[in-house]
Amino acid sequence: MALTNRYPSLSGKNVLITGGGTGIGACLVEAFAEQGARVCFIDILAEPSTKLVDRLNQEFPDARVKFYQADLLDISKLRQVIKDIDENFGGVSILVNNAASDTRHHVQEITPEYWDERINTNLRHYFFAIQAIQPQMQKLGGGSIINMGSMCWHDCHEGLAGYSAAKAGVVGLTRGLAKDLGKDKIRINTITPGWVMTERQLSHWINENTMKKIEENQCIKDYVMPEDIAAMALFLASEDSKHCTAQDFIVDGGWI
Repeated sequence: MALTNRYPSLSGKNVLITGGGTGIGACLVEAFAEQGARVCFIDILAEPSTKLVDRLNQEFPDARVKFYQADLLDISKLRQVIKDIDENFGGVSILVNNAASDTRHHVQEITPEYWDERINTNLRHYFFAIQAIQPQMQKLGGGSIINMGSMCWHDCHEGLAGYSAAKAGVVGLTRGLAKDLGKDKIRINTITPGWVMTERQLSHWINENTMKKIEENQCIKDYVMPEDIAAMALFLASEDSKHCTAQDFIVDGGWI
């Protein structure tokens, strides 16, 4: 998955990606590894994550990829992983809050417990990862934080009330932290993907009707691929975007 642009400022940087074992996350891990960064990623799924590390180590002999298995609902475990990265590899310069779950749910079936699970799965750990990494970035003299949003709440997508509320909150989190972090030259931005053709989307949600909807709504008719999201993430992580912060960068083929 060779992307066109090279960003020398990413070489040797420590990157942490949540939800890096599959889908967009796996593409992000590979993209940063190709740039010469040390990539640590967290995922709850051990098998695909281990396979990804093995493949990258074979394809890129100089790749420095580390997998941590953790459930991001466990904030103490998340903090432990971030502390371990700091102690063993040095501070994290780039954080990509990517992990999420877009499982569909019906309004009348949502319980208070399930609502909390949707918010915790898709928003809460974003903040606590930022909180834990902020001191590391301060010591390094700056950094870049990328929060992964979603176009679903812009499009009023049905069956995703909890997920949409959390993803709308991601943009609020980005905006709400930009000034707090900016004084230490820590940039924070959101990437809002469109309907990305990951294995999960293709196996769970994409059918003839949804493909037609995508083609009708996108201005650019080519399907949005994980590589398109990774390309934006590389730019926002690099020094080429040193004055970009508090923004929402939409990569959706012109849907919203």
